Amino acid sequence: MSWKNRDAVTVYSLGGVVAILAGVVLWNNAQPEWSGYQDEFRELVTRKFGPARARQAASGIQQIWVRELGRVDRCTTCHLGEDWKGLEGASEPYRSHPKGILEKHPVAKYGCTICHGGQGYATDMEAAHSVGNDNWGEPLLGGELGKANLISNREALIQVNCNICHRNDRETPGADYINYAKKLVDQKGCYACHTIGKRGGAVGPNLTYIGDLAPEQFDYSRMSGKPSVFGWHVAHFKDPKQAVRETVMPNFGFGSKEAQALAMLVMSWKRTNLPLAYMPGVKIPEPQRSPEEIAKEQQMLTGAGAFFVKKTCFICHDVSSFGIESATKIGPDLAVAYSDVQSRFGRTLEDFLKAPTGTMSVVLSTQIHLTESEREEAIAKLKVAYQTKTEQDAKNKIARK
Repeated sequence: MSWKNRDAVTVYSLGGVVAILAGVVLWNNAQPEWSGYQDEFRELVTRKFGPARARQAASGIQQIWVRELGRVDRCTTCHLGEDWKGLEGASEPYRSHPKGILEKHPVAKYGCTICHGGQGYATDMEAAHSVGNDNWGEPLLGGELGKANLISNREALIQVNCNICHRNDRETPGADYINYAKKLVDQKGCYACHTIGKRGGAVGPNLTYIGDLAPEQFDYSRMSGKPSVFGWHVAHFKDPKQAVRETVMPNFGFGSKEAQALAMLVMSWKRTNLPLAYMPGVKIPEPQRSPEEIAKEQQMLTGAGAFFVKKTCFICHDVSSFGIESATKIGPDLAVAYSDVQSRFGRTLEDFLKAPTGTMSVVLSTQIHLTESEREEAIAKLKVAYQTKTEQDAKNKIARK
């Protein structure tokens, strides 16, 4: 075989490999992992409640944005049963979330990862849970991690995040490990050597924000097993000198439960920049509003444009002819949408709302879900808004003459 033929074979072979790799990438993108979970969820709902209910199941990437916490969570893309009644006994990720905790911690206000940990932006299980990712400091605090750390209550690690907000509670309902650890801190006189908050001694290190230490700041050379912050703390509480040769901390003879509880507690002692409204026991006074502001709010909630307030369109858009004012004014005034859509997209409003493009395609598929009847209602109200706007502009033009 001549060198020219050999080069041709090499080039064609490499081209074939590239084509195969490109095909694999395209296939993976076309068949994302979450799509399979959503198909299974619809099958489950169909079997349990019928096809009509299954059609109500969300589709596409679901996203919760909690502006106050600076968090974006996409967990409900797979955990679709989170707020469904009747799926309390379903397997994960389709099981309903226990309702008691959601009454005080609604998903819209808290999201998911502030309590459960994990990587909120991710849309596949491995990346979202991040249990085996040593470069992500907030893995999912669930059963898999609990099992790996030999905790009898596999779900107990979530209490670490509970105590970030509930640090000043003497006792937090449902946080038995954290409550036990707080009692041990008092019983064993930890304040004698350590400063914790605004009181304590200076013999040992200040523990006020010990939970902020990064994994790289621990010396794992003297511990057995897979290195982890939780594992280091457990080993240190069981045998301080084995973990830190030069320590003067006495050995209290802690067993696994005591050591694990204390490890969870100290890992929760972190700085927070949470809004006061998220801190238990802190009462935020209602802002004083003028009679005009109260009347304006009532008009927006009950007037001709109430539909656009209830469906949250007003977050981005004014509907000026109905007296609806947006605080952000990100999008155009919907009072002129009937003509604006035609001039910008060359399509009728009816056609655009049935098959939106651009930003509205994302919004209407992930954030604002309209049923067919709601879509028709929106079109009808936008026509009225445009007609009202036209009449208002005509009157204003005459008044200026």
